[in-house]
Amino acid sequence: MSNSSSAQPGGLASLFSLTGRPAEIKVSFWIWFLGGILGLLGGLLGMLASLTLFAAAPGPALGVLLLMLLAAAVGTAQIVFALRMKDGRQWARLALTLLTAVTLLLALANLAMRVGQGGNWVAFLISLAATVLLWLPRPQAWFAAAGTGKGNRPRTAEGNS
Repeated sequence: MSNSSSAQPGGLASLFSLTGRPAEIKVSFWIWFLGGILGLLGGLLGMLASLTLFAAAPGPALGVLLLMLLAAAVGTAQIVFALRMKDGRQWARLALTLLTAVTLLLALANLAMRVGQGGNWVAFLISLAATVLLWLPRPQAWFAAAGTGKGNRPRTAEGNS
């Protein structure tokens, strides 16, 4: 136990507390958070796998390694944005909306180049659903009440601001 007055009750569990948030925010948070975890893990595993390519084809291996690094970075950003969004940060909601637009562009690029197996469309539809949830009336009102335009956090059950 800490004597510090800044210690948060619940520790790590408080990081994932969704008490007092609309159901739409809760569902969207978990979609974005778990998607970010999968993106990060996929990027890290892809980086490890790309290292074996260096022996056979160094040029393509470097490209794959860079793409996997980008995937891991986007997954990490998605996790951070989801955590900040659930705290009522308007900029995080906008960033997640932008990620959805990027996912659509990637899906369209795959379609135009006739590559991929449709995974980008699945990712786009899932992120579109999570994004729509953030812009429905109840979440809109929750973000407005949180004063997110001013960078304020919504009040929690513990009375923190």
